[in-house]
Amino acid sequence: MKKNILLGFAACGAMLLSANVASAQETVVIEEATLTATDVECADHYYVEKGSGWFLQLGAGINAPFVDSADKNGDKTTNITAAYNLGFGKWFTPYLAWRVSGYYGKLHMTYNEYYKSQYANLNVDLMWDMFNSLGGVNDNRTFSIIPFVGIGGTFVWDYTGGSVLNKHGKVRNNTWLLPVSAGLQLRFRLCENVDFIAEGRASLYGDNFSNQVSGDPIECNVEATAGLSFAFGGRSYKSYNPCTYLGYINQLNGQINDLRGSLATCGAALAAAEAQLPCPEVVAVECPEVQAPLMTTVRFSINSAKVTSKEMVNVFNIAQWMKANPDAKVVIKGYADKKTGTASYNQKLSERRAQSVYNILTKEYGVAADRLTMKGEGSGSQIYDTNDWNRIVIFSQD
Repeated sequence: MKKNILLGFAACGAMLLSANVASAQETVVIEEATLTATDVECADHYYVEKGSGWFLQLGAGINAPFVDSADKNGDKTTNITAAYNLGFGKWFTPYLAWRVSGYYGKLHMTYNEYYKSQYANLNVDLMWDMFNSLGGVNDNRTFSIIPFVGIGGTFVWDYTGGSVLNKHGKVRNNTWLLPVSAGLQLRFRLCENVDFIAEGRASLYGDNFSNQVSGDPIECNVEATAGLSFAFGGRSYKSYNPCTYLGYINQLNGQINDLRGSLATCGAALAAAEAQLPCPEVVAVECPEVQAPLMTTVRFSINSAKVTSKEMVNVFNIAQWMKANPDAKVVIKGYADKKTGTASYNQKLSERRAQSVYNILTKEYGVAADRLTMKGEGSGSQIYDTNDWNRIVIFSQD
């Protein structure tokens, strides 16, 4: 127990001072500040970590130009040929991605006569994961529908026919075009980093795409491909909730209110001592020692006993406190949330969490083992009402 002398000498000094200012009164001014509370949505917000979300796509399929075409009998015709696709891109949110996608193929067309050409197309697309947006984020979804829109450039060459002439008066052999396009991708999860994709795209061109200028002013080229998509850098999404630490903050506020109550009690004791002036005989009064709670906690991910780099600062803080209080002994209590796993599994998980913190304190910070006690509380005891906050290790004085 600590012994405190209740301001004996201070009281004597106050009596001498009161002789000079007999009628003066001390006034304590407390300034109040107005704080503005801003409501936040207590919901999970998802994001993609730097370096993740990249993908590469390979595919092949068919190409069908819908252009001014007719055979010798005047019947419209559409010729189907092979098309090949290569693309890469990045999901920069769980809902949106950008992609650069290229196509190559041959065009076969009929306008009174049969002729053909080759084309290469490059698009910049904006992709939308409809299921993540409308059905909630799920990075393990088996099937997704992804609409997209794009703009790009197309080079067509080796025309063997047509009616568009170049500046020399001959049938044009090649041309550059700027199409806009839209399409739909169906994605099927095969394994962690590989998807099967089936995709259709319609690209819109001016009237000279087919090297014929007649009929409709807009011509269309449709590509339907299937292939594989490979993910790089991981494709799991991270989340945060702005209300995660509200319970912890409320706990700290409660401790602050307790300290305010103790301060008020000390203020009343001081007033009683001042009321006894002139100086009475000094009396030693024993005050019970108040142990401040250890407010440091270590939080864990679901089904994990690994202390993350973000939580290492809390282990460091308790190590520094124990170095500053060499006679103190600490109990390390591990917990698990009750909505995940069985009671027996959670008991072992809470013990592993306490063991992880114990190992760091003893091996990395040199805290003596006989000053630490480990306890696994399992999921039978829950510190917080919010389930996820109970994946935690707390500390208390032994």
